[in-house]
Amino acid sequence: MVSNNISSIKTLDELQKYVYATLCSDHELLADAFPTTETAIRKNNGDVCGMMFCVHGPRTVNFTAIWEKQKNRVFFYGPRGERYRQTTLDDSPLEPEPSETPSES
Repeated sequence: MVSNNISSIKTLDELQKYVYATLCSDHELLADAFPTTETAIRKNNGDVCGMMFCVHGPRTVNFTAIWEKQKNRVFFYGPRGERYRQTTLDDSPLEPEPSETPSES
């Protein structure tokens, strides 16, 4: 399993871009060619403890990554669910403030 440290990620948006670029590069996918989804992982009390990122590749193949907030690590998984990479973030990405107002278009 490949393991590395990253110090340049400061926001969740930067984290999402890093995860997408890594998954596409590792699995030889064209960047910006496949849709992604993000899902907050929550504890029983509702606190966010991580995020799951998924790239929906060709032929219904999914590539995923899990960000573990407590230890600030990202685990990358292949299409069969095998973990193949771990990245430790030096700083925890800032979470966006919850908003009740719709974003402006």
